[in-house]
Amino acid sequence: MIKFSEIKPGDYVMAEYEGELWEGIVNELNREDKEVCVQTEVQEFWFKPDNLRSIPLSEEQLMKFNFEKETNGDGWIKYKKGPFRVQLRQEGAFDDFEIWYREDRRHIKHQIGVHELQNHYYQMTKVELGRN
Repeated sequence: MIKFSEIKPGDYVMAEYEGELWEGIVNELNREDKEVCVQTEVQEFWFKPDNLRSIPLSEEQLMKFNFEKETNGDGWIKYKKGPFRVQLRQEGAFDDFEIWYREDRRHIKHQIGVHELQNHYYQMTKVELGRN
């Protein structure tokens, strides 16, 4: 489940319908009924936050957002999108990593979802992080 307050249009989430999970993008929010409109590959549908799951942040997900990967000789892995950086101490360590944009640096010490990275990205850059 994702908290309703964490969701915004443009976020990528997993929506559960009849036991199946579908990846989709949030198109709209109904704040009055606390429902989320998600466009999946099949259709657009309204979901309660109880039926939404986060997509775990991973290298595969970063590549979908057109990040470039850079491996340093000291074992650190850096993913770059313009001046925005995601830096891991080692391959796949998405449970203890840093993100930064200019002078704003954040140390994330737990696994986050793609929508949370999108929210950090927007807070730091004032630009939506989307897929092309």
